[in-house]
Amino acid sequence: MSSQSDDQALASARRQIDELDQRLQALLAERAEVALNVARIKQAQGRTDFYRPEREADVLKRVAERNHGPLDDAAVMRIMREIMSACLALESPLQVAYLGPEGTYTQAAVYKHFGHAVNAIPRTAIDEIFREVEAGNAQFGVVPVENSTEGVVTHTLDQLVGSPLSICGEVALAVHHHLLSHADQLAGIQRVVAHAQALAQCRHWLDTNLPGVVREAVSSNGEAARRVAGETHAAAIAARAASDFYHLPIVASNIEDEPNNTTRFLVIGRQQVPSTGNDMTSLLVSIRNSPGMLYRLLAPAADAGVDLTRIESRPSRRQAWDYNFFIDIEGHASDVPVRQVIDAIQREAALLKVLGSYPRAVGRADD
Repeated sequence: MSSQSDDQALASARRQIDELDQRLQALLAERAEVALNVARIKQAQGRTDFYRPEREADVLKRVAERNHGPLDDAAVMRIMREIMSACLALESPLQVAYLGPEGTYTQAAVYKHFGHAVNAIPRTAIDEIFREVEAGNAQFGVVPVENSTEGVVTHTLDQLVGSPLSICGEVALAVHHHLLSHADQLAGIQRVVAHAQALAQCRHWLDTNLPGVVREAVSSNGEAARRVAGETHAAAIAARAASDFYHLPIVASNIEDEPNNTTRFLVIGRQQVPSTGNDMTSLLVSIRNSPGMLYRLLAPAADAGVDLTRIESRPSRRQAWDYNFFIDIEGHASDVPVRQVIDAIQREAALLKVLGSYPRAVGRADD
């Protein structure tokens, strides 16, 4: 094919893209108008549930089911999530509290779950996030609950015990740590600042590359980046977003010891989420201290064929050696097998609290 023919083919393809972009933009405007009409209908009914977790989960599920490429499911779902986020902001912008400051992995989890058209409200501690949602200053909060390398985030579990809030969703986020610093080389770093879990997740790398350097634990990796932004001999372990936000160069990338390092986050709110067909239910259980009690507590799940995916214990603080158990089971509390398991556990337990039934995380952790 001649150069002139190549140019003509390229020009034709670009015209096609321009025409498609115009049609896409028109369809987006049409979708936004319908979203505004939905908002008006809900307002007339006195409803405030503009964001419905089960509705979004269903939309994304159908997006993946009808996708035939060439874009993969993750890419198409990301695009659709942002469209839904922008349209929802026309109805009523969501206020979402998260563990700040800006540039934390929790903020990344907010945007992964809700899209970028939300008002993300940074808070300095997990209990403050719960208080913001309980007080109605935010519709939802996002809190870390467990890491694949370092285990559970105990502060989140402890807050769930006494909070009236429910778990409305979950987010799985691949965590890649970066060393951020104004130091020209590693030899110039005298102090490394990060969240305690990030320090633990990068322990081997730090031992090998920065032996003897002081390690300082702070409330979040975003806070670490903020603290060292004005220093020349300190480094922070944080996300790539923190590098951009605090103008901190990346000295070393992907320094986590485990390449599949993943953190699970919970979305907390006041909604009770209906079943989607792909759900998780979280329980808080306190048992009476007697022989075989834990077995009798867990046996109903096995008998009903319900998959128990996680169990964690935490001191109840009622008396010495007394524990609360946090249990995740597959399914929704309204599903008959799950309801039977909950009823059976309740007969044996001193206390049972359903922390929430919610859609399982959509997509891969590294999406």
